Amino acid sequence: MHRPNPPSIDPGVMAFIWALLLAVFIYFGLVAVGASGAFSIVLALLGFAAIWLFVRLRGEDHPRA
Repeated sequence: MHRPNPPSIDPGVMAFIWALLLAVFIYFGLVAVGASGAFSIVLALLGFAAIWLFVRLRGEDHPRA
């Protein structure tokens, strides 16, 4: 019996999910070491943008010929 394939997820959505999870990790990590909330959120948002852009541009698998 053939199992169905999982649904295809757009690379932009996967980049958003990776960026969001890592930005949350950055935020709570900075708060845990004593950084202020405003500083933490600014760095987390900058990290979110950088991670999203990097994963969106470089994170896609290219099929081999």
